[in-house]
Amino acid sequence: MASGGRRDYYEILGVPKDASVEDIKKAYRRLVRKYHPDANPGNKEAEQKFKEVAEAYEVLSDPQKRVQYDQFGTVGDMTGGGSPFGEGGDVGDVFGDLFETMFGGGFGGFGGRRNPNAPRRGADLEMEISLTLEEAYRGVTRKVEIPRWQSCERCGGTGAEPGSSPRTCPTCGGKGQVEQRQRTPFGEFVSVNTCPNCQGRGKIVEKVCSRCGGAGRYRDRRTVEVRIPPGVDRGTRLRISGEGEAGLNGGPPGDLFLVVSVRADPRFRREGDNLHVEMHIAFPQAALGCEIQVPTLEGLQSLDVPPGTQSGSTLRVKGKGMPRLSAGGRAGDLLVRVVVDVPANLTEKQKALLAGLAREMDVSVKESQGLLDKLKGFFGA
Repeated sequence: MASGGRRDYYEILGVPKDASVEDIKKAYRRLVRKYHPDANPGNKEAEQKFKEVAEAYEVLSDPQKRVQYDQFGTVGDMTGGGSPFGEGGDVGDVFGDLFETMFGGGFGGFGGRRNPNAPRRGADLEMEISLTLEEAYRGVTRKVEIPRWQSCERCGGTGAEPGSSPRTCPTCGGKGQVEQRQRTPFGEFVSVNTCPNCQGRGKIVEKVCSRCGGAGRYRDRRTVEVRIPPGVDRGTRLRISGEGEAGLNGGPPGDLFLVVSVRADPRFRREGDNLHVEMHIAFPQAALGCEIQVPTLEGLQSLDVPPGTQSGSTLRVKGKGMPRLSAGGRAGDLLVRVVVDVPANLTEKQKALLAGLAREMDVSVKESQGLLDKLKGFFGA
């Protein structure tokens, strides 16, 4: 458990403490989709879990914040002891000054130094987009409806009704945090908590905006037109800059990530940039060679089948697969698996012809005297 009774951030995301950045991102994306308010309308428990997941990810995805959290069990809520720093000393002040000097204020959460009214970038969003194989082949322009937080135009993001303005919170003096000191036999402990009066914003809105209810932003759905490039595959992530959640306090918006899903096609099987198709031919075609028409995503394509082609052989049609995203528009290949069909129902003449071929090739088959007589009749033997 983290200090102050808060759940462990690693536990919230369901990852071990040595999890990689990529593992943390994957866990975050999965949980955000599960607990997103739009997927759980009116579910307060899901909304609370959504907030916990966002808070955990904000800390663990930031290398500096993660180091602080791993060392002290918290980010911003530091405690101070008496012996190393003197009676009543605030460990947050000591480490805050140190990291501010070394990293230019990168650890602004120490000692309550973080400015609650500083601009904050909006969260990234991730959505799935489903395509047919042909759309993935040619590329497509799609209109995507994005449920997200939108910066309030009426109040300009301040949360105050036009004509009024927020005032500094009298409880925290605009810091967004309050300190609580407690003396113990081991010294004085100082805990820094979010201000209960302004909820960490540092300002109080007395006349709230009628559009956003004082939040400075509101839930909305925005439609954007997105160009999907040719060659995308299942799992491809496309980044649309600036189309994520609105920022806070004038901060920039996050980004939108579209995760591509390509539906199965009844004709083709895809493996990377190559397409696979199965074509059936008759025995004489396989034995003597032929030309067949094979389907591609651009229409039919002529293919030469060489004499003696065996059933199960694979023939390659170069450049008729999927475009390669990272290869300057070059495409993969179409791989044609040839299946030689054995006829189930033969006419008497066909049977006689095959019997004659068997005798010519000196291979044994089931043949009757009547079949041999017909063979002689057909060829005058």
